[in-house]
Amino acid sequence: MSRRHIFTERQRAALFDLPTDELSLLKFYTLGDDDLENIRQRRRPENRIGFALQLCALRYPGRALAPGEMIPREVLSFVGAQLGVPADALLTYATRRQTRQQHMDTLREIYGYKTFTGRGARDLREWTFGQAEDARSNEDLAHRFIVRCRETSTILPAVSTIERLCADALVAAERRIETRIAENLTADVRDHLDKLLSEMLAGNISRFIWLRNFEVGNNSAAANRLLDRLEFLRTLNINHSAWPAYLPIALPGLRRQGERYFTDGLRDITSDRRWAILAVCVVEWEAAIADAIVETHDRIV
Repeated sequence: MSRRHIFTERQRAALFDLPTDELSLLKFYTLGDDDLENIRQRRRPENRIGFALQLCALRYPGRALAPGEMIPREVLSFVGAQLGVPADALLTYATRRQTRQQHMDTLREIYGYKTFTGRGARDLREWTFGQAEDARSNEDLAHRFIVRCRETSTILPAVSTIERLCADALVAAERRIETRIAENLTADVRDHLDKLLSEMLAGNISRFIWLRNFEVGNNSAAANRLLDRLEFLRTLNINHSAWPAYLPIALPGLRRQGERYFTDGLRDITSDRRWAILAVCVVEWEAAIADAIVETHDRIV
């Protein structure tokens, strides 16, 4: 069974593909005098261009070339022109695994590149977990991680490793955020939030589901239904001004979770997580319902 990828194909390409536009080639793949001197120490043309391409890939996006990887024509032409080596020379290099490994070892020795292992990996993992709280998405966090690896001359680990690291960091950040939200809620507010799940209304639906079911209308009855919900939400009096400044980034995700859960599902999760999701839904729904009331009024008029 194939492993499920977290990044889409577009995201993987944006994060890990070799650049092909002229500006990026000039910025990242222009070889300096020291680079050319190191490259010329490889005797064969195929080894010179292969060595140069490995160096370029380590610089941007920051990874090792995969065995047999198809190098974009734009990259081959740009690098080959600097070396005076034809692009088709790479065909022979691609078949020599031992040479590729020797070149990688040499590049690490000359330029100080290191693998994602040991203390360096632990430091990068800790750094990534710290960045996760204000990251806007998995892709955003992965981009930050990749940039940090380039800054520390760390060769990027496998894509699956980066996916797993970012996913773990985002989950841990979400749990910390949930705890901080819950800690800012008074005991009375927590009790009122729990009652949203226990209070049942006509039709055997919970107060929580009743609040969640709203939409813009086009008559006074619809406006009154919205007003009833808005009035109830305001009685909960949740003071979100004390929530962390970065929280607006996390709000949509917590709201989406609340809108996916059924009442029983919310009852079954941990208390901090439940209170955080409910509190965010209350705050977000209050604003959304207020907007819906205005739009409903405009339709009636």
